Formats: sequence, structure tokens, C-alpha cells
Amino acid sequence: MALFISIEGGEGSGKSTVGEHLAQRMRDNQIDFVHTFEPGGTELGAELRRLLFQTREAGREPVSPWSETFLFLADRTHHVETIIRPALARGAVVLCDRYIDSTIAYQAYGRRLDLEKIRRLNQDATDGLLPNLTLFLDVGVEDGLRRAHSEAQDRIGLETIDFHSRVLEGYKRQAMAEPQRIKTIDAAQPIETVVNEAWSLVEPRLISQGHSLR
Repeated sequence: MALFISIEGGEGSGKSTVGEHLAQRMRDNQIDFVHTFEPGGTELGAELRRLLFQTREAGREPVSPWSETFLFLADRTHHVETIIRPALARGAVVLCDRYIDSTIAYQAYGRRLDLEKIRRLNQDATDGLLPNLTLFLDVGVEDGLRRAHSEAQDRIGLETIDFHSRVLEGYKRQAMAEPQRIKTIDAAQPIETVVNEAWSLVEPRLISQGHSLR
């Protein structure tokens, strides 16, 4: 049975690592699944990601907040149409690093764009498709950026502490508003603990959809 799971969080929260571990557990249980991500989970998305995340030092013209938003939404529309909906239609589990909550956190809260307009645009871009479960990996801004700074930095990762603090606040407000869908995990814990907690939230959803787990 189909199941749509998204993984959300700020910079350095461990989304990719947790996603990889969950994917491996699904593989071990012989579950039909797709592990994808935004932006960049499609060929078109990879081009949009390059444009979105190029650093200011690259000598490119700046991208305005609304232009940035529409590029993310273009990626999402194509991603939903070509990857997510087809996988769900065949009954697969979709595991997606970032989805609509990222746009609300980063563009509405981080960039201070109109929240209700962003929500409406997300609705239009996805034709109302929501995850069944969203795992919000909550880690403090400074800790997250410290982790992220050990890797190559993109334009958004290099934003100010204030920007990333607003992003984190955006995630927390969404989690409070939708507690049935969005489950918060303390991502400051050791990665093994975070992964086990994430699986404890995913496992009953899989069982309820008829999957037999080892």
C-alpha cells in the first residue's frame, strides 16, 4: 500500500543521513519504495537546484525571494508529476527529503514572504498532495550550522543566523499546527538514536498499510 513520508529540518539536521538509514531498513524488509529529494530529484530539478544554490561568489546575478520561491515550486510540480505520484499510484512508499514544509519554513518565515500566499502556491504546485507522515528533525541553529559548515556551503546555507532562526521557528510552528502529520524528533541526539526514533514512527504506518516487517 502507498505511503508518503517526508523528512524536514534546517541546515545540518541530518535529513539525508536519516533518509539513507530509513531507506536501508525498507530495503532490508523488501519494501517497494522510492527515496527522492527536493530540490533536484529529477533531471529538470537538478538544473533548477544548480541555479538556486549557486553562491554569490560565483558572480551570478542575485535571485529575488519570489523568483527563488517559484523556482522551488517549479521543481516541486515536476517532481510530484514525474516521481511522487507515479510511485504512489503503483502502491510504493515514497521517502522524500524536503517537501512543502521547507518552502513555508524557508520562504515564508526565512524570507518573510506572505505565508498564506505560499500555502496557496504549495497547494497549486502539488494539487493538494500531502505526506501521510512528516519527520521534523529539530536541532538548534548554531549546532546545525556547525555540522553543515563541515561540508560545501550553498547560497542558502550561507545565510545569516537570524535567517536560519526564523526558518527553525517556521518548522516549529508548523509542527504545532499539524501534530498528527508532523512528528518532531530531537536531532541533537546521537544519530543511532535519531534513526531508531524515526523508524519507530515509520514502522506502525508501514504495518497499518499491510507491510510485513522483520
